[in-house]
Amino acid sequence: MYECLHVALLPQPEPTPLGASCPACDAVGAHPVQLRLCLACGHVGCCDSSPLRHATGHFEETGHPVMRSFEPGEEWRWCFVDGSIV
Repeated sequence: MYECLHVALLPQPEPTPLGASCPACDAVGAHPVQLRLCLACGHVGCCDSSPLRHATGHFEETGHPVMRSFEPGEEWRWCFVDGSIV
């Protein structure tokens, strides 16, 4: 696993999730395919397999670089800046 510089800058402990689902999907009645947790602020968004790609949109809006899977049993993290699993 690649260890990017952005991981070292993440808050510890990781932020509390701001919800149990993607609020932007919920607001428009869309169904998120997979959920992702922003490790900078706790925002929960849907993945790029979802039609509206809210996790990526959150990164594009905020610049928060690292997220992790918010699916049960998954702990992998992704850095949007480095384009890599970290």
